[in-house]
Amino acid sequence: MMFKHNFKKVLSATAFAVALVVAPAANVLAATNDASSTQQSATATSQDQQASQDQAASQSSDANQSSATATSASSSTSTSSATSTSTVKKTTKKAKKTTKKSKKKTSKKKAVKKVAKKTTKKKATKKAKKTSKRATKKTTKAATAAVTASADQSHATDQQDDAAKKAAEVAAKKAAAAKKAAAKKAAAKKKAAAKKAAAAKKKAAKKKAAAKKKAAKKKAAAKKSSEKAAKYWIAMRESGGYYTARNGSCYGRYQLLISYLGGDLSKKNQERTADRYVYGRYGSWVNAKRFWLAHNWY
Repeated sequence: MMFKHNFKKVLSATAFAVALVVAPAANVLAATNDASSTQQSATATSQDQQASQDQAASQSSDANQSSATATSASSSTSTSSATSTSTVKKTTKKAKKTTKKSKKKTSKKKAVKKVAKKTTKKKATKKAKKTSKRATKKTTKAATAAVTASADQSHATDQQDDAAKKAAEVAAKKAAAAKKAAAKKAAAKKKAAAKKAAAAKKKAAKKKAAAKKKAAKKKAAAKKSSEKAAKYWIAMRESGGYYTARNGSCYGRYQLLISYLGGDLSKKNQERTADRYVYGRYGSWVNAKRFWLAHNWY
């Protein structure tokens, strides 16, 4: 009975040690499964699994050794219960030490995982920052290039607009110059036409005046000729044309009263006095001739 009781104690201690070893391993496996989202966590997890398996194997070998020791103790009827008790205590201590080591290893692994995660996170953050900076630089470069292209296009458009404005101004100046030249030419042509018309009018007026003058001259000449003829006709009727002819108180070519001559019986005075008498009394020698024909004297 004592042997059975001791054997049960050994088995219980062994089972307790195995449970202590297996439980941390299960926790480690669960932690590694949760951290398997990234590539580095997966690598750390595989390493942890390998370490856990190695640790479990070592603990199993320790448990087997403890079991073998317990079995040898049970088979040996001569071993005392004190030896069995000391063996159980040693096994329990060893199991506790193993558990502590396992916990320490687990804590260290967790710390390593945390450090690895932080390092990975920092690396990812740095990488993301670098990527963001590169993207920002690319975006800035693209924006700068777009702005530059837009500015160049705007400058080109402004140049085109300026060229178009200058061309329009040149065309407008040419049109204005052509219009001014045409107006000047038309004014010169109009002026020339007016000058020509004025010259023609002046020429016509001059010609008309000349014709009128000629006609007047001709008329005057005809009148003069008529006057001369009428004067000659009266002289021939009065004295036969002699300046010395005398008939009573009348004397000379036109038989004027001697008192009309004023004592000057010269030919010149007779002509002048006769003209003055006729033009004063009849207006012309022609009228004087008409009067003579009507009254037989003048």
